[in-house]
Formats: sequence, C-alpha cells, structure tokens
Amino acid sequence: MRRRSLRRANTVDPFVDLLFNALLGFTFLFLISVMFMNPDARKGRINLKAEFIISVTWPDHLADDIDLWVQDPIGETVSYLSKDASWLHLDRDDRGEVNDTIIIDGKEVVYPINQEVVTIRGIIPGEYTVNLYYFAAAQAQPVEALVKVEKVNPTLQTVYVRKVLLTRQDDEQTVVRFTLDYSGGIGQINQLQKRLTPFTLDPGPNP
Repeated sequence: MRRRSLRRANTVDPFVDLLFNALLGFTFLFLISVMFMNPDARKGRINLKAEFIISVTWPDHLADDIDLWVQDPIGETVSYLSKDASWLHLDRDDRGEVNDTIIIDGKEVVYPINQEVVTIRGIIPGEYTVNLYYFAAAQAQPVEALVKVEKVNPTLQTVYVRKVLLTRQDDEQTVVRFTLDYSGGIGQINQLQKRLTPFTLDPGPNP
C-alpha cells in the first residue's frame, strides 16, 4: 500500500500537464504580439538619442526651400547632400511644399510646417558651425527663419536662438559658431561668416 501511494503521488496528472503547456503557448504568443504590435507606427519612429538638437523653421505653407548645414570640429558637414556625417545627422529635410503631402491610410494629408532638424548624437570637443542656405526662392519677398540650438541632456535647454532674414536665392549665412568641451558644455559663441556649401552665389540675369 505504501509503495502504491508513493508512486501515485509522483505521477504527473496529464490534465495539469496539458494546462501548463497551453499556458506557456499563450504566454509566448502574447510576447510575440507585443513585439510586433502596431508595426506601421514603429516604422515612423526616429532615433531620439541626441546630445543637441539644431532646428530651423520658417513660415508655414511657403514653397521656399531653406537648408540647414552644420559642420563639426573635425570638418565633417551634414546637409541634404550627406545626411549622416560623424555624430551629425539630418533628421528632417524640408523642401518647402514639395514634401508637405504624405499618404496615411490611402489619403493625402498636408503637413504645412516648414522645419529642418539636425541632431548631434555624440560630443566632439571643438567648434561647430551652423549655416542656412536659401536653396530655392518661390517669392520675391525675403524669408525670416528661426534657428534654435537646444541641449538635450540631462534636460532640454535652449542655449541659442536667432532670427535670420534670407533675402534671395543662393543666400548663405552663418547663424552661429559655438564650441563644446568634452562634457558638452558650451563655450565661445560668435557669428563669424564661414561658407559651408560648395555652391557659388547666383549672379542673376545679365544687365
């Protein structure tokens, strides 16, 4: 009797085993569904890791194309021509009205905000140069652009703001030059002009 009772106690109930395996299966499927939940939204996410964010905005609904050019201390330059350069990355290249329309669920949606964004994702000590280039003018009037330099870590902090008036196509202006130390602290700031683009100023029509 004692042997039979001991053997019965050590025998696994098949129903309990079935329930355990089913629970494992549901848990696995749940984890998989969480990982792949809303894949369309995941595709649209941007890597937000950054030390500094440099942005330029100009009036909405304008077709004018203004480009942000940024150079780091080792001479690497980021722009629409090269969206990744060292620790610099062009997160958004705005071409005025050209890329304001996007397709969402088969419908056209207009995003009228004119903005370009460059992130600095690692610290290289030395001088950084931020330029604006008036790539395409769609009107005769000058365009006012707002440039911001924001420090992300440890908290978001605006360290430089300036409004710049671009008067004609091919106009290039140095908005700010600033230095960073090894810890990301900002040092000297100036507006000494430095050309970053390979373009020459359009002389316009012959008189």
